[in-house]
Amino acid sequence: MKIQENISVLPYNTFGLDVKARVVAEYDSVEELMELLKRYQGQSLLPVGEGSNLLFTKDYDGVLLISRMRRARAMKEDAQQVWIEAESGLKLDDLIAQLVDMNLTGMENLSYIPGTVGASAVQNVGAYGVEAKDVIESVETIEIATLMPKVFTNAACCFGYRDSVFKNALKGQYIVTKVVYRLHKDGPLLLDRVKTNPMPTTAQEVRDAVIDIRRNKLPEVGETGSAGSFFKNPVIDLKQFTSLKEQYPDMPCYEEEKGIKVPAAWLIEQCGWKGKKMGGAQVYEKQPLVIINANHATAADIVALAQSVVDSVYKQFGIKISPEVNYI
Repeated sequence: MKIQENISVLPYNTFGLDVKARVVAEYDSVEELMELLKRYQGQSLLPVGEGSNLLFTKDYDGVLLISRMRRARAMKEDAQQVWIEAESGLKLDDLIAQLVDMNLTGMENLSYIPGTVGASAVQNVGAYGVEAKDVIESVETIEIATLMPKVFTNAACCFGYRDSVFKNALKGQYIVTKVVYRLHKDGPLLLDRVKTNPMPTTAQEVRDAVIDIRRNKLPEVGETGSAGSFFKNPVIDLKQFTSLKEQYPDMPCYEEEKGIKVPAAWLIEQCGWKGKKMGGAQVYEKQPLVIINANHATAADIVALAQSVVDSVYKQFGIKISPEVNYI
């Protein structure tokens, strides 16, 4: 266990914002987590993975809880599947690299997403046609109020697009300690949104292709401050999409269960925001879905730029895009 007081959160957020937290507490086991929850009972608590989906808008007058639990193991298997239990602090991409080495499929499309195992369940991360919910079997947690363990089934997590029960009805009530994923032994590859030539034929080739795509269009974590994709892709109804398609015949789309998903990056680029700056913040020139800390940006710079983008897209298309990033 490691506890620090009144320190910068610079090492704990990928935007590179130098604000302070009253307490940063790191733990290596569930027992240490329980001890911290008892010590700081009744205070503001914020579980943080790699801080890759957070925007600290001011100093945090609370306790950042950092999981250093990083083990993973195979729990059970049958003829076609393997269940992997991974601890919350393990980097998601490190886990995926291990799974691919084991010839287990299902998560390779999520390669190179910054963040941890615990965050994957809270955020329901996704990329290239795959979401964490597609492979999560269950989520183990500790209830903050009672210090009691509770296991959530996939259904109980109420997963949605970049969403879960941990971000809504039960926000701030549970801390994820482990996630159980169900993987396939040499199962089918999902290639609909992995456009390479030649097409991948193995999980390793899919992983390599996804990493190459992400490196080419997204800033490297640790080199340029960002939170990866800043905005969610909006889902609109068929009537609105049909009307817009008449005005913009080249508008890309993906059919979803609840409507038509339109890439936010395309909408933002059509509004002329690619590469535009506001203060020290900038819409990334290679991928307009991303806002970067281009030159000592403040949180206010980033918030102002993001809101301007939201307003611009709504004015031109009548579509409300929303941040994927959590404002703290």
